[in-house]
Amino acid sequence: MSLTLLEAAKLSQTPLQRGVIEVFPRTSPILERLPFRDVASDSYKYNQEEALPGIAFRGIGEGYTESTGVINPITETLAIMGGVSDVDRALVKTQGNINDLRAIHDGLKAKAAALFHCKNFFKGDTDEDPKGFDGLQKRLTGGQVINMGSTSGGDVLSLPKLDELIDAVAGGPDVLFMNKTMRRKISTLVRAANQAIETVSDAFGRLLTAYAGVPIAVIENDEADNPILAFDEAAPGGGSSVCTSIYAVRFGAKEYVSGLQCGKMDVIDMGLYSGGTAYRTLIEWICGLAVFHPRAAARLRGVKNA
Repeated sequence: MSLTLLEAAKLSQTPLQRGVIEVFPRTSPILERLPFRDVASDSYKYNQEEALPGIAFRGIGEGYTESTGVINPITETLAIMGGVSDVDRALVKTQGNINDLRAIHDGLKAKAAALFHCKNFFKGDTDEDPKGFDGLQKRLTGGQVINMGSTSGGDVLSLPKLDELIDAVAGGPDVLFMNKTMRRKISTLVRAANQAIETVSDAFGRLLTAYAGVPIAVIENDEADNPILAFDEAAPGGGSSVCTSIYAVRFGAKEYVSGLQCGKMDVIDMGLYSGGTAYRTLIEWICGLAVFHPRAAARLRGVKNA
């Protein structure tokens, strides 16, 4: 069975675990939507569809020409992600209820972990950090990477290119991911075209702007407060690295873009730690990413801030 973290939180055994897990989907628009497939080891092998077999009509007495589909075997390696949250026991004695204080610090740690995962969902690169996993920027190639143009220093976003990005995803994307500036730019272009700005609600009832019926989810800063989809990418036409990307993604366990996890997220009360001076909570997650369909996601790159 594959669940999103929002669904998994409802099944958590303890209030501590449930409270921490609920922070992840509230913080990250990725983890609000990404389904996770459970695996029983530190790696997962699957076949990605590349080409379908041929189909034809035949006449009476005729046969069919044999045709076999093409699949690519892929192996994903899971990564161990997490951290510990300590609350000094002196703070408990001087500032009040231990559960309230630990909930605050555990929530901060969970928020940082969610933003760290969000960053790696897009920018993860095992060549730079072998302990992690590859994100969409590294995974998407060929026709799934669309150039905004070929101008040195990038090109201005246009709605036809955004339409091309949406069409590059099989069956249409579930969501468009971008920074706040690009969301504002889309609203400006839509108003200039005398079209109504669409809105939809997310899983928490928060209103989101939509384009062509597809929700727009804003990707903000990572756990170190640095923009994740910043204007720091090179343009296809060269020049200064002052461009950003927009991603279109369709989610689906064993079908499109899916998370992988070896067991549920661990949220463990370690009790008094560090020689008995602090209460410690361990948050750890063995997780990864898989793209089951070659057109499950697409990237529009080379968009400049103008």
